[in-house]
Amino acid sequence: QGELVESGGGLVQSGGSLRISCAASRSVFSIYINGWWRQRPGKQRELVAVTRRGQNTVYADSVKGRFTISRDNAKNTMYLQMNNLRPDDTAVYFCNADSLRNRDSYWGQGTQVTVSS
Repeated sequence: QGELVESGGGLVQSGGSLRISCAASRSVFSIYINGWWRQRPGKQRELVAVTRRGQNTVYADSVKGRFTISRDNAKNTMYLQMNNLRPDDTAVYFCNADSLRNRDSYWGQGTQVTVSS
């Protein structure tokens, strides 16, 4: 098992909601979870939402007003609440984190989100 584990993906109808999670294996003093990226079929990985340390959250234009990230620092877990989902949100969603001890960066294994029309 890696440093990050995503969960909560699944199949949902267009207009529906889903919340996915990214849990770090170590505490907030060791790993900082930056945010979420996704890879749609046949496309490159793209940013969904990110909150770099000390900075405001940035959302992709395509998800603004529909997706929201939040954190539970006690669990060192980040969530992505996705509302009003559309078929073009279908993708594998990945979270990314940085080590606070060295220059290592981590990716989770990804969680599949499928939105049916």
